Amino acid sequence: MSKRFADATIAVLEARMSGELANLIARHGGRARCIPAVREVPPADAAQQALTLLHELHARHLDAVIFSTGVGASALLREIEQQGQLPELLDELKRVTIICRGPKPATVLKKYGLPIHISAREPHTTEELLDALDEIELRGQRVALLHYGERNTRLVTYLQERGASVAEFCLYEWQLPEDTSALSQLINDLCSGQVDALVLTSQVQVRHLFQLAEKAGQAQALTEALRQQVTVASIGPTCSEALQQYGVTPHVEPEHPRMGHLVKALSAYLERQNQALPRG
Repeated sequence: MSKRFADATIAVLEARMSGELANLIARHGGRARCIPAVREVPPADAAQQALTLLHELHARHLDAVIFSTGVGASALLREIEQQGQLPELLDELKRVTIICRGPKPATVLKKYGLPIHISAREPHTTEELLDALDEIELRGQRVALLHYGERNTRLVTYLQERGASVAEFCLYEWQLPEDTSALSQLINDLCSGQVDALVLTSQVQVRHLFQLAEKAGQAQALTEALRQQVTVASIGPTCSEALQQYGVTPHVEPEHPRMGHLVKALSAYLERQNQALPRG
């Protein structure tokens, strides 16, 4: 935990944007070791789910659509485009209230000329989304909810308690990589002190890492390593809460939940730690 950033080996579990994150680390002089902990897999009925959503829109059964992630928004647009009905989907979406949990789904939708009516503030977790939804009337409304890679039970319960009926869709699922050998080796290296820092950008990365560690009987050793040997950088509150469930408090969490801010905060932390070391 005392190395300068330029000397540090930094493990990255991000999958989709690992190259971007690795480049950010390299710009600061660090060495990224990229080992994806998650893959996003469409369920077998993804096309049917997308068509069902389009049918609900076309029949005027929906008042609002909530997009949890950019991946989910892109999946919906892609599935409907493959069915040759993208113009119809875009027209129907313009008739309803569009709600985004964060900037990523908003960016995807804006490229298609769709208006964003409600957005959660930073750090764009479910908590901030609920705050945004507190401001609108939901009783008697029918809301389509595009989940992230698993069901957001808290959001569904909130909507139902507010008097809305909810149509749920999940167009991709979070799964472990098909080959977990590299991730298992990383756990060994974390436990043996061969990695200086670990960068985490989602709660599911945390869960998958500890799932494999538990399977190998290394969960306690991993917790101790992340407490005492490895600098842990978490992108935001949801990821940090997942870590805390395993007894780990991250050393670094940036003011803004973005990769650039995360790498900058980690670099600054490691430099401070290095400067605090006694000089011989």
